[in-house]
Amino acid sequence: MEDLDAIDLKILRMLQADARMTHKQLAAALDLTITPVFERVKKLERRGFIRGYVALLEPQKVGKGLIVFLTVRLSQHKSEVLQGLREEVMRLPEVMECYHIAGEEDYLLKVMVRDIAAYEQFLTNKLTKIAHISHVKSNFVMSVIKQTTAFELQ
Repeated sequence: MEDLDAIDLKILRMLQADARMTHKQLAAALDLTITPVFERVKKLERRGFIRGYVALLEPQKVGKGLIVFLTVRLSQHKSEVLQGLREEVMRLPEVMECYHIAGEEDYLLKVMVRDIAAYEQFLTNKLTKIAHISHVKSNFVMSVIKQTTAFELQ
């Protein structure tokens, strides 16, 4: 993993568990002083190991109780069509994640909305208006079994 040492890995594990940990708390847990921990965290940020820090919100509490995974098939696969879809999807706040995939379908999207009526509005008024979408298949989440943002680091 690009010459990360044991301390770097521990820092990444701790920040994945709680990104609010201060440099002082990290230093205490690592039995180091604050300055080298601060420098290591900054280096991990500069090198792109740490992309950012976020607060993970409870979807139900913020009105996003319905999760839908949907696949999209395009009628054409020209580069301008692919780029056009990507640009349109980036503008849709309901789309939380989008993946270009191999197989029968072209894209996999994770959409979060308030309820089924909101999803119908999203599908009818936004997604299907995007040029060259020939097929959409929706899969509704009934319950979340596992959801994590933390990678296992060796």
